[in-house]
This record gives sequence, structure tokens and C-alpha cells, in this order.
Amino acid sequence: MEDNNTEDIPPHSRLSAGCKLCYEGAKLVLFLTGICHRDCWYCPLSKDRKNQDRIYANEHLISSPEEMISVAKRMSALGTGITGGEPFVKPDRLVQYSQALKDEFGPEHQIHLYTASTPDRETLISIQGLVDEIRFHPPNSLWKELEHTPYHTSIQLAKELGFDTGIEVPSLSNLDDLEHYLPYVDFLNINELEWGDSNAHEMRRRGFLLRGDVSNATQGGWESAQNIVKHQKVHWCSSDFKDRVQLRMRLKRVASNTAREFEEITEDGTVIYGVWECDGRHISMPGEPDDSLFNRFDDRIEMGWWILEDIADFIEGPAYYVERYPDGGIIIEVTPA
Repeated sequence: MEDNNTEDIPPHSRLSAGCKLCYEGAKLVLFLTGICHRDCWYCPLSKDRKNQDRIYANEHLISSPEEMISVAKRMSALGTGITGGEPFVKPDRLVQYSQALKDEFGPEHQIHLYTASTPDRETLISIQGLVDEIRFHPPNSLWKELEHTPYHTSIQLAKELGFDTGIEVPSLSNLDDLEHYLPYVDFLNINELEWGDSNAHEMRRRGFLLRGDVSNATQGGWESAQNIVKHQKVHWCSSDFKDRVQLRMRLKRVASNTAREFEEITEDGTVIYGVWECDGRHISMPGEPDDSLFNRFDDRIEMGWWILEDIADFIEGPAYYVERYPDGGIIIEVTPA
């Protein structure tokens, strides 16, 4: 990690193995399905994922374990976080994709799983040796008496079967209700509560406000966590950290493996290149740059931004600079040349 900012250091000594890899940006994010048996008002999933039975590996929509492995290789993934929706609503898919990861990368490929359900012994045994770490997500209405709920039974079963076992919840106002339960788990992760397009209505209805102009985080999350986060088993994961460090580190890993020779990798892990819209298969390139510094397509030529800068005054047709996520990811900005 290149930043030396002390804000990047976890405020405690207990990080799960999955979190340690996330801090390096070394975890593939496998969105196994958007289907979920619960309807949490604070769920931040986008509308194109929530309640949709789709599979994503990082930002890529996929349909097979082979496609997942390809995405994982392009970022040199050292582990995988399986999320949703609720992964256990697709148990066969969960086993199939987890097995594919272990078969390809070996038992050292660390897999953590998020679940809002309470899997029984048989279900947990089905993923034994595949999933290494389970993060349970009980509803906040149960936090105060969690040891008297089915979540407690499932958590204790997971510990007995050798899973690294914890709880992961958003930063709601009653976080201190979980303090008494810390002896029963290996860790507690608190994610800063965030706005999303699917939960915005409920956020407004409940009186939540954004923390700042450029953040999706809500006001009051950190204040709610200040007491419980003093415990060594507790980890606070801020919205800013996810955007500023975790995502950036993952994008850099992807970019280092996938960027074309003429794409410049930025400090944020995005890539920048130039585009000239033209008869890309037949038109001559001014200055005759090396073939490795541009790619031809039917309707355009993509090239190093510095090459476009040099030829912009000598070409006809739209020309612009593109900044996007690596590996054909989303376009962030387009600037005319």
C-alpha cells in the first residue's frame, strides 16, 4: 500500500483473514445472486442487482465459473468475498463456484462469505473446506438478545466446524446492543451506513442525512460506533476507506495485469487513453507511431493519450480522452481532445 496516511490503519488489532486481503485490494468480489429472503430497509444494492438472479465477478456480469476464474486471474486475486443477495438461496451455485476457486488457486485461496440466514449443520458441512470465513448479518432488532435466536445456534455451529466466524453489520444507532455478544464471535465488522438508489427513500423517511457532498455515507455512523469500536475484536470500515483505498488497490491490481501498452494507469487504478472516431481499419495514422501504441477498430482508433495530443490538430472527426476502470470497466470521464 503506497499511502502512509495513518487513517488507513485499522483502529484495532483484530482483522479477519478476509479483511486483511481486502486491505490489499487482493480479493475478488463474487456477487452470487441478488435474491434474498430478507428486505432490509438499509440495503444499498443497486436496482439492477437487488432481487435479480445475476452473477457478477467484480464489475463483470458472468454466467459460469470459468468466467469468474478469468476475472480473478486478471486481478491476481489472493482470495474471494462471496456476497449477494443471500448466497445460501443458491446452495448448489455456492458450492460450484467456491469449489472452482479452490481447484484453480488451491486451498490457500481465502474465501469469506456474507449471509443473513441461519444455516444448519448440514448446510455448513456442505461448504466446509471451501469457505474459510463466515460473516453473519442478523437484523438489528435481534442484537440485544442474539444468544436466544437461531443466529446464535448457527454461529456456534460454524465455530465448532472450524470456520472463522463473525458478525458484519451497518453502523446503526443501536450498535452497543452487540457488545455483550463479542465473546461468542471471532470478530465484528461495522460498515459505515451508505445511501444507495434503492434505499434512498427509506433513508429520507427515517431522517438520515448525507455526511458530505461527495460521500454516500450517512451522518452519525461513526458516532454510533465510538464505544464498541474500542474492543479489539471490532473493526470499523468507513465508506471513505472503501472508495479511497480498498477499491483503488483492487483496480491497480487489475490494471497492472490488463492495461494495454498505451494505457496510462493512474494513481486511482483507472486507465487513460485517446480515441479518434474514424474509419479505423483503413485510415493512416499521422506520424506512423509504433503498432503497439494504438489499436484499430471498425469505427475508431484507440491510442496513447500523448499520441492523440500530438495529432489532434491534423485529424478530422471526433477525438477525445477516456478515463475508465481497467479491463473494459465503466467509463468515468470523457474529455474532448
